[in-house]
Amino acid sequence: MTYLLDVSTLLAWLWVDHEHHQRVMRWQKGKSVAVCPIIELGFIRISTQPAFGATMDEARKMLSAWQEKIQPRFIPCDLRLLDSAAAPASGRTTDFYLASLAEKHGMNWATLDNDSRHQTAFVLPD
Repeated sequence: MTYLLDVSTLLAWLWVDHEHHQRVMRWQKGKSVAVCPIIELGFIRISTQPAFGATMDEARKMLSAWQEKIQPRFIPCDLRLLDSAAAPASGRTTDFYLASLAEKHGMNWATLDNDSRHQTAFVLPD
């Protein structure tokens, strides 16, 4: 099984001081993972916020180094929003799109969000 990473999962993987870093590190061993442009953009956007404090160049280098090392599968965002599962609330639109995208590509969506309700959502164990 290949897992499309959620932004939160990728952030926890790459930022060693993230509260869920060890959780992701335990889980990822031997896993096949994937990313898409939304995940990459989310990583860059959040990593350059004051809470993480990376510059744009630093965040791009972190992502690039991780991609070189891990060699995740890259999938395009080739699912129209209206062809994805309808989110139960506005705050879940991206989650449900990503989960539907994973499903389209025969994957699960790997998230840290215990409230995920999509059938392809895989919540990483504690």
